[in-house]
Amino acid sequence: MGVFIGIDVGTGSARAGVFDASGRLLGSGVAPIAAHWPRPDFAQQSSTDIWAAVVAACRGAMAGIGVPVTGIGFDATCSLVVADAAGGPVSVCPDGTAAHDVMLWMDHRAIADAEAINATGAAVLAHVGGVISPEMQMPKLRWLKREVPRAWAKAARFWDLPDWLAHRATGTEARSLCSAVCKWTYLGHKGTAGEGWDKGFLAEIGLGDLADDLPRIGARFAAPGEAVGGLSARAAAELGLPAGTPVASGMIDAYAGALGTLGVAPERGPEARLAVIAGTSACHILTAPEAVFVPGVWGPYRSVLLGEVWANEGGQSAAGALIDAVLARHASFAGVRAEAEARGLRPTDLLDAHLSAMAPETATLTRGRHVQPDFHGNRSPLADPTRHGAISGLTLAHDVGDLALDYLATVQALAYGTRHIITEMRRAGAAVDAIVVSGGLAKNALYLRETADATGCTVLVPAQAEPVLLGAAMLGAVAGGAFADLPAAMAAMSGPVAAITPRGGAIAAYHDAKYAVFRRMQDDFQAYAALMAAAGE
Repeated sequence: MGVFIGIDVGTGSARAGVFDASGRLLGSGVAPIAAHWPRPDFAQQSSTDIWAAVVAACRGAMAGIGVPVTGIGFDATCSLVVADAAGGPVSVCPDGTAAHDVMLWMDHRAIADAEAINATGAAVLAHVGGVISPEMQMPKLRWLKREVPRAWAKAARFWDLPDWLAHRATGTEARSLCSAVCKWTYLGHKGTAGEGWDKGFLAEIGLGDLADDLPRIGARFAAPGEAVGGLSARAAAELGLPAGTPVASGMIDAYAGALGTLGVAPERGPEARLAVIAGTSACHILTAPEAVFVPGVWGPYRSVLLGEVWANEGGQSAAGALIDAVLARHASFAGVRAEAEARGLRPTDLLDAHLSAMAPETATLTRGRHVQPDFHGNRSPLADPTRHGAISGLTLAHDVGDLALDYLATVQALAYGTRHIITEMRRAGAAVDAIVVSGGLAKNALYLRETADATGCTVLVPAQAEPVLLGAAMLGAVAGGAFADLPAAMAAMSGPVAAITPRGGAIAAYHDAKYAVFRRMQDDFQAYAALMAAAGE
């Protein structure tokens, strides 16, 4: 049967994993990718750098593997790549930096464009929770056309990063249904040959020229797991793999994480599982047999993960990045980080130990410390990228104990954000019984415990060390013919899981009170903004 490679391009690195048909990780590789911030809210990368990192990660993963590769799957962040007619980079940088042809998913330069699109009230917006995000591609394209017209005129193709990776590997023009439906307003349930574009909407938002030249944004689409081509001779030589190796349609990284986790523990029965992929940001993906419209939550999207299944996607624009930011601004963090590095630990390991020394039950230490976590806006369910965060209950203390309280309150705030998303999903009629967690924060025991206790849901943690890479490898396995479809690959490759049960009782009551504070802080932010708006510019 051979082996399958999953390649994941995240915000800061490219990673590759080699898996066998049982889901066992045989080899892995990683290489860093630089990000550039020329101005506040501008986040850019180079596709040349990204591909070089992919090559390094893939060669690292394959070192010593003596088994033939029968399929390759790519996943990546939903970043925008702009290319000219020869496939070369077109700069998206306001300063004209030639190599910067990628707008990162977290780039918020197009907030005003998102607001203008939302003001249209267009029908397609119903499939993004009623409010389009500046993290999606239509606001970014609108900004680029207006602010960098030379780049717009030069651009022959606008790619979502997962699609660009498959294109770079094979030369294919096929786009991923996952990317197009989730981030480009393409209505996949209307077809895969371009029928899903609302040309009237494109014209209304000032992008009518794209409607007249669909290959620039996609005229043919492939479902997850579908082979879009074989590895080209050029890419094969770079990656050190055989030319012609089947390459699957790409997938957004969070959806690869969902694919790599939702198949665990089938013996638990037909739970309604929410996949939470918690890394730099967090995505909350729920599948359902019918379309469910949840205000402020993206979707419903059909066939972006599994067959005819619908998906909804909530999220937090900053998760791991939020914890990093809160810790970095504290006076005691430099010392904690230095000690952790000297001992070969993570700073959060030391903070976990410090919390345990402060009290037998650490959850309730934050009675007077509260964090409003929207430091990079609220992706859902409030769907407001202009929101900012807050910390309440600060004192003159600036020791390690105070830092530990900030850390715990931040982790809890992320759990309350997940609870808020679940609440709105349930209000719209969706069922959520359990949470399956992957990503970097799946290795954080405090995050897992607080999420279970704050939401009241059982948290399932796959034993698989690299579930996002596994999901990408499942795509390659199906594209290469090892499995008939993705459900079959999930059943064979997902592996075991550990369960964390919410403790209930007094702990649940404590979190109920904290959640009420969390919601009140969100309301207060809006009140403060209104007061300042009344004061004028």
